[in-house]
Amino acid sequence: MINKAVLPVAGFGTRCLPASKAIPKEMITIVDRPVIQYVVAEAVAAGIRDIVLVTHGSKSAIENHFDKHFELEASLEAKGKHELLEELRSIVPGDVNIISVRQSEPLGLGHAVLCARPVVGDDEPFAVLLPDVLVDDVGLEHNDLAGMIDAFARTRRSQLMVEEVPHELVYKYGIVDTGGEIPGPGESRQLAGVVEKPSVEEAPSDLAVIGRYVLPGRIFPLLAETPPGAGNEIQLTDAIEALRRTEGVDAWRMRGKTYDCGHQLGYLEAILAYGRRHARYGEGFRELLARYANEE
Repeated sequence: MINKAVLPVAGFGTRCLPASKAIPKEMITIVDRPVIQYVVAEAVAAGIRDIVLVTHGSKSAIENHFDKHFELEASLEAKGKHELLEELRSIVPGDVNIISVRQSEPLGLGHAVLCARPVVGDDEPFAVLLPDVLVDDVGLEHNDLAGMIDAFARTRRSQLMVEEVPHELVYKYGIVDTGGEIPGPGESRQLAGVVEKPSVEEAPSDLAVIGRYVLPGRIFPLLAETPPGAGNEIQLTDAIEALRRTEGVDAWRMRGKTYDCGHQLGYLEAILAYGRRHARYGEGFRELLARYANEE
């Protein structure tokens, strides 16, 4: 059973500027809650109970969001706004722990994950969720992260979540090589390698790594020894490649859909998807969409 998830949230969010100048990109809202809340809910639904935020001094709003706000709750209770009060209290279930550690310097994703080592330890597997990406698992009994965790339990190999992308766009992604054996949705296959942003002609598949990982604690010593790579940063992919060479790594092909909320069009698409089916605002939002669709 995997109980811990690491969420690297220390970055400056330059792709989201100017919106992220004063507000953490992870706190930008999709309908009525911030992106980070959806990502934490995904981890909790997969059985995770310890959420490790690798954060920065400028990101206190994220920690505050998951903290108890006694004065606000007391005010809502006094005014009889019990439904809203319960919604606030359910942001973090009672059996879930939010733990913060600081990344003092922006030295890359691998370094951010390494900052969680004192909390996770070298002997325990854990998940990594990149908060730029929303994974929409609506309609699935068990979400894709839970599927990855189950696959790890069976194979004891690291799992990378992958999604099929249009072939003409493979040059934008890290593309996995499964040796010609392409997994179906909800399946995992052992990797022969990962090619970072290949040309369309040389891409080994159309399956792109999309920001969800299940890793053994053994990766921490590898990260500690990983020299700076692309961008002079410590790259998580370099440590994963070292794992692949020694014990194998699998690609888990997701069944849901992703939205890249670090990109403006991905963010807008996420609002459309989540807004249309929102329990409270969905009907009104669909009416708005129909109205604007009919305007020239």
